[in-house]
Amino acid sequence: MKKFFTTLSNIWKIEDLRVRITNTLLFLLIYRVGTFVVLPGVNPASLNNKQQAEGIAGLLNMFAGGAFSHASIFALGVMPYISASIVVQLLGIAVPYFAKLQKEGESGRNKLNQWTRYLTIGITALQAIGYLKSQITAEQMEIANPYFTILNMCVLTAGTMFIMWLGEKITDKGIGNGISLIIMVGIIAALPGAFLSEFTSRNAGAGGLVTFLVEIVALVGVVMFTILIVQGTRKIAVQYAKRIVGNKQYGGVRQYIPLKVNAAGVMPIIFAQALMFIPATIAQFFPKAASNSVLMALSDYTSWGHNLLFAILIILFTYFYTAITVNPNQMAEDMKKNGGFIPGVKPGKTTADYIDAVISRITLPGSIFLAIIAIIPALASMVHVTSAFARFFGGTSLIILVGVVIDTLQQIESHLLMRHYDGLMKTGRIKGRTAIPSADGTSQPVI
Repeated sequence: MKKFFTTLSNIWKIEDLRVRITNTLLFLLIYRVGTFVVLPGVNPASLNNKQQAEGIAGLLNMFAGGAFSHASIFALGVMPYISASIVVQLLGIAVPYFAKLQKEGESGRNKLNQWTRYLTIGITALQAIGYLKSQITAEQMEIANPYFTILNMCVLTAGTMFIMWLGEKITDKGIGNGISLIIMVGIIAALPGAFLSEFTSRNAGAGGLVTFLVEIVALVGVVMFTILIVQGTRKIAVQYAKRIVGNKQYGGVRQYIPLKVNAAGVMPIIFAQALMFIPATIAQFFPKAASNSVLMALSDYTSWGHNLLFAILIILFTYFYTAITVNPNQMAEDMKKNGGFIPGVKPGKTTADYIDAVISRITLPGSIFLAIIAIIPALASMVHVTSAFARFFGGTSLIILVGVVIDTLQQIESHLLMRHYDGLMKTGRIKGRTAIPSADGTSQPVI
C-alpha cells in the first residue's frame, strides 16, 4: 500500500503528467454530461431509460455509454468514425491511391485523416436517419416531421464530430488514446448498474450471495485470461550486421520482432457479430420465416448452434484480418534494408516465408482463445447471470477495457521512467498491447 501511495505522489509531482491527467478527466466529464442531453424535439418524460436494448442496439448503447437509449445528442457515439477508419484502411489495401498515401509520411496521413472525417460525416448522417426512424416514435416527438428528422440528423452528426474532436484533444493534451478512452468510459458507465442488478437478483434468492461471489471470482479469472491473450507475443530474434563509420561502430546487436498472438485485436468479434445479426434481421422483416427452427436457433444468442457458428466466424475472421494487417513481405524488406537478418534464415523471400509461417502457427491458438472469450457472455447467460452483467464476462467490451487500461498505464509508466522514478510494477515494466491499425496506416489502440 505504501508503494501505491508513493507512485501516486510521484505522478502528481510531474507537472506535465498532472496536467495531462487533469485534462483527460475534464474532457471525459464533458463527454459524460453530453450523453444525458436529449435531442431537441424529443419528450424526455416519454423515454423509458430502464429498458435494456438487445442485439446490435444493445451493443451500440453499451459503446455509447447509454446515450443510444437516452436519445442523446451523442447517441451514435464514435462508431461511425470507427466504421470510416476501417473502410479507409481497407481502401489502403485495395486501392493504389490510398496505398500510396499510406507511404507518404505525415502529408499522406493528413490526407487520409481528412478522407476519414468526410466519410464519417456521410456515415453518421445515414445512421442518424436510421436511428431516428427506428428508435424515436411519433409519440415521443414534439416537432412534426420532416423538420424533426432534418434537425436531429444535423444534431447527431455534429455530436459525433464533437466526440471525434474530444478524442483528438485527449490524445494531444491528455494521456492515452482519446477515442479508446471515450469508448472505455462508455462501457464502464454500465458496470455499476449491471453489478447492482446482479447483486439484487442473487440476494433475492436466485442462488444467494455465495453464487454472486463465485461469479466475481470467475470474472477476475476471465479478465486475467484476457490480459494473457492481449499481451501474448512470439519474439523472433533479428541480428543486425556491424557497420563502422569513422571511429564509431553501428549495428552488431540482436533485437526482437514481437509478433502478437492476437494481432487482429477485437475486429474479428465485431465482424462476426455483424454477420450473426443477419438471422434476427431476416426474422424481423419476414415474420413467416421467423418460425423456421434453424433461423430461431441462430437468432438466439444463448443457443449452441449460434455460439458454434459465432466461434467459427471469429476464427476465420482472425486469419483474414491478420492477413490484411500484417505484411511479412514488407517486414522482410524493411529488415533487409536496415541490414538485419534472422539467424539461420536467408534474407528476402525466405525470411518472409518464415515470418508468415510463424504468424500462421500463433494465429490458430490466438483465434481459438478469442472465440472462447467471445462466447463466455452467452455461457454466463445460460447459467442465469443477468444479461447486463454477462456482457462484462467477455466479448468486445472486455477486450477493449483490458487493452485501453494497459495502454494508458503504459503511457503513465513511460512518463515516470523518463523522469527517473520507479515504474508502476515492482516486477518490471508494463508490456505493450495489441494495437489496431488506424486509417492512416499507423497503429491506433482503439478496439
